[in-house]
Amino acid sequence: MRTFQQPPRESSNVFLEDTDRPLPEVLNPSTRYMPLGEIAKGGKSLIMSVKDRHLARVVAYKTLRPEFVQDPIEQRRLLREARVSAMLQHPNTMPVYELGRDRKGNYYFTMKFVHGYTLRQLLDFRDRYDLTQLVEVIEQIALALAYAHSRRVAHRDIKPENILAGPYGEVLLLDWGLAKVWNKDGTSTDAQDEELTRDPTPDPTKRDKSMTGHGKLQGTLCHMSPEQIRRDSDIDVSTDVYSLGTVLYEVLTGQPPFDSDKTYEVLDWVENKEPAEPSSIAKYPVPRLLERLCMQCLQKDPAKRPTMKDMVTLLNEDWASDLIGFKRKG
Repeated sequence: MRTFQQPPRESSNVFLEDTDRPLPEVLNPSTRYMPLGEIAKGGKSLIMSVKDRHLARVVAYKTLRPEFVQDPIEQRRLLREARVSAMLQHPNTMPVYELGRDRKGNYYFTMKFVHGYTLRQLLDFRDRYDLTQLVEVIEQIALALAYAHSRRVAHRDIKPENILAGPYGEVLLLDWGLAKVWNKDGTSTDAQDEELTRDPTPDPTKRDKSMTGHGKLQGTLCHMSPEQIRRDSDIDVSTDVYSLGTVLYEVLTGQPPFDSDKTYEVLDWVENKEPAEPSSIAKYPVPRLLERLCMQCLQKDPAKRPTMKDMVTLLNEDWASDLIGFKRKG
């Protein structure tokens, strides 16, 4: 796995003074975590870096923003994200360390703190990266999803912003807050699950295509499957195949399959329009095998898409030796 170089960060050396320091006789959970700084602030949640005083390490601490701590939907989403992430113990999912309540009784969970770049940040500087590097990232995410699908979990929010590449070969799939899980008898989750992802009527005048709040379609429109746009009740793991296909499309071409400033156009195109073949619009050489795989993933009919295991297999083939002739555009 090729690594992505990053600027030096603050020291995280291991020192004897930290490893051998005794724990206090009485542990106070309220003072275990020492805030260090904000990592990211989302529409509903906040992620901070904190020092775990018990284990002498820096971890990521995620909680809801103050205005949403009493929101039952956001509480359920945070719990689902923490527990799904913890239960899916795979090298390409984020390790979760603790789930609890703070001194005010509000939910939080802690997880591994990884310095890295999101795939969106990498794609913003696409010319700096070889296709092999980026496809390796896609492959690692496909492995994580194949594992999740084998455990009957659909992520439902695959997009470059939720893929993290670290400096030591780490590739992690983030944010399982919209994950779909099934009951033990195989039936779909109930109406409460719909509440987490439902959108009454998108406003066609909005120019913001990144929709992640109440009253809006969940996820990012350009990376959502047709069945997500329609809010089908029987949506299954094949929605992740479509979404990862859109990410592969963007890696190959430098743009998503459908893009517009008008939300209603993106909604219509995802459901009804066929995307252009990557080789017809890419500024870079496009391997035939990856183009075929990408277009298969973007089939409107979920039954016609490959499984995530099939995707892993094809990404491991010798695609680099089969480049479509091209003339660099732009």
